[in-house]
Amino acid sequence: MENKKMKIINWENKEAVKAAVKVIDSGGILVYPTDTIYGFGVNAKDPIAIDKLNSLKNRTGPISVIAPDRATVSTWLNVKEEKKLLAASHLEAHNTIIYPVKKNIVHEKIMGPDSTLGIRIPNHPFCKLIANSCTVPITTTSVNKTGEHPRNNVEEILNSFPTEIDLMIDDGDLVNSASKIYIYTMDRLKNIR
Repeated sequence: MENKKMKIINWENKEAVKAAVKVIDSGGILVYPTDTIYGFGVNAKDPIAIDKLNSLKNRTGPISVIAPDRATVSTWLNVKEEKKLLAASHLEAHNTIIYPVKKNIVHEKIMGPDSTLGIRIPNHPFCKLIANSCTVPITTTSVNKTGEHPRNNVEEILNSFPTEIDLMIDDGDLVNSASKIYIYTMDRLKNIR
């Protein structure tokens, strides 16, 4: 097996977004900063990339995605037309909301029960840039093996995943808590984490 070295680029580097899009488009694994903690990003429509990510995290099951804005989210939602803007309006920084979504927004491997999907709009400039630059949704899940604490700096991430990550977008130490998670049902939000 090839022993590759992870490439690291600072999020403010003008080449960072282009390099990240290339990794996503080629089925690779990206680590990027959010407004809370670092996230693993892969093409949310690519079953092979999703399998690599699940293997890396030692898990299966639903995975959330990032979105560039509320208008995009409203096009993904499987809720009544007159409720879409209201539903999307609840997306605020540090929140993930699980919504019913339309078919073919992401691969079914990352969907939750009843065709649901966790969606975030992180308040970090890099997240906005990458979400706007990619033609597919990108996963967002903590950088760790399931059951371990999230890795929050470059050194920890390098030590934990020395050969599995294709690109790391560096924003120093991120020591915030993971996002709060809500589920949207019956036009209401229920906090589940």
